[in-house]
Amino acid sequence: MSESIADASPVRIGVFDSGFGGLTVLRALLPRIPCAEFFYLGDTARLPYGSKSQATVARYAVESAQLLESWGAQYIVIACNTASALALDAIRAAAHVPVLGVIETGADSAADVSVTRDVLVLATDATVQSHAYAHACAARGLRSIEKACPLLVPLIEEGWIDHSVTRQVLHIYLDQALADARALGHTPDTVLLGCTHYPLVRPLLEAALPAGMTILNSAETTANRVHRDLLSNVYLPSRIASDRNLARCHFFATDSVDKFRVLGSRFLGQPIERVELIDLGG
Repeated sequence: MSESIADASPVRIGVFDSGFGGLTVLRALLPRIPCAEFFYLGDTARLPYGSKSQATVARYAVESAQLLESWGAQYIVIACNTASALALDAIRAAAHVPVLGVIETGADSAADVSVTRDVLVLATDATVQSHAYAHACAARGLRSIEKACPLLVPLIEEGWIDHSVTRQVLHIYLDQALADARALGHTPDTVLLGCTHYPLVRPLLEAALPAGMTILNSAETTANRVHRDLLSNVYLPSRIASDRNLARCHFFATDSVDKFRVLGSRFLGQPIERVELIDLGG
């Protein structure tokens, strides 16, 4: 006999990032899958991943994914662009549950909405150097311009999300990216936010971009994909529709739990009361 909804335990979803940005993915997941129990792991002791080798990033990310799975995660979201770019295949090979990265979901959404088939990708330097978005876009018949925006993450983490300095930095990056696009004969109509920090400055982007350009938030596109994937399981639709009060979140960090609570609350959009410190080694 199949398990009844009343007796069912909530689906467990693991969300992993090297730091805080992945909380924007969790923020997008919460209203879409209110029945889930979420486990968020931020490997804050070993960030930034962008300065590490591919082998090291893969080792760190696999360790974290395996830990999430040991806690009962039935679906793992790699809410880290660097880990998605450099380690997704290694994570999937090591995991026994579905694993989703943020890059493929962003490229899929860009392919769905772009009319000109030209896309502008804003990301960190490490993600741009991997060319993961360029490869993913090309595989979907899109042309892309990848623009590294290294100053945005520290400005956002400083809390300067509506500051004149951040606004000026954004204008400089966008002017350079659009000039590069024109030089190559591209006509981008879609901007893909290739860093999970960037949704926090979306209003500044909307004000700075030419009218009519679509902004795709990788946190939102990833959350939509997770929801769709879970709905493909015949057991989950009724659970998602009916269990509105089971949402639970557990937060883990490998360093600086006080900083995680303060900074993470900005990214999540609500207070984080408790963060557990764990040790993943060197």
